[in-house]
Amino acid sequence: MKYVLAGASGFLGKALARDLVANGHQVVRLVRRPPSTPDEVRWDPARGDLDAGALDDPDVLVNLAGANIGRPWTPTYRLKIRESRVSTTATLAAVATQLDRRPALLTQSGIGGYGTDLGDRILTEDSDLGEGFLSDVVRLWEGALEPARDAGSRVAALRTGVVLGSKAPAFQLLSLPFRLGLGGRLGPGTQYFPVVSLTDWIRAVRHVAENDSVSGPVNITLPTPATNLELTEALATALHRPCTVPVPAVLMKTALGEFAWELLGSKRALPTRLQSTGFTFHHPTVTTAISAALA
Repeated sequence: MKYVLAGASGFLGKALARDLVANGHQVVRLVRRPPSTPDEVRWDPARGDLDAGALDDPDVLVNLAGANIGRPWTPTYRLKIRESRVSTTATLAAVATQLDRRPALLTQSGIGGYGTDLGDRILTEDSDLGEGFLSDVVRLWEGALEPARDAGSRVAALRTGVVLGSKAPAFQLLSLPFRLGLGGRLGPGTQYFPVVSLTDWIRAVRHVAENDSVSGPVNITLPTPATNLELTEALATALHRPCTVPVPAVLMKTALGEFAWELLGSKRALPTRLQSTGFTFHHPTVTTAISAALA
């Protein structure tokens, strides 16, 4: 298959591109500078500028672009978070309507769209989006897919938890205190903390891309949700370190502002759509996912 990949320079983009090429697929990378290799095409999503003709009949468009949410959300940075996701998705959706053969269009999305702190409530793809900044971003982000859907493309929004991989920035940040012997739960630890292994994230993206029956929102999280305490204890065990230095919620709120709630809030999300279409996880538990990340 021929994939067009936005966000190919990020951690997930690089990992997905490597896997696709290794499995015989063709990958065209969208870049915002002059192309330096034959597999690159220049675009300017802020202006909605992408030459459909340069893509030469792709099968799948994948958008992984977006500013990092793991920093304080100042008014200026809120705008960047939103626009970096909406403009890229909208540009790809517009291009999809111009192609003779309608490609599938997949965009990364976020579990944060369901809301901030939902306790033990089970979240599936049929659950309503919640309230708050990230929920509003997800509404706009996924809403930008609509022109492509209306034109006949199959579209999917990949609502992904924290991806666990040895070089994943979030995982490196999470594991650093444990490597120093200073690790512990975040806040109360009772909050459900949606994660997935890098291997299963890549496999899930390919599953969605290759199966015409999969569309709409798709949760990419462990099928056995873990609490933050279970996650941190499993990480400590895998690293042979203690799990005795909890990070107080008040400290996280002071340091991270509103973003702290993405770590302290509970989201018990299940990958219902993946499993109902035949997807099986290589790493279905937090213990196996962490082992895979450290391998």
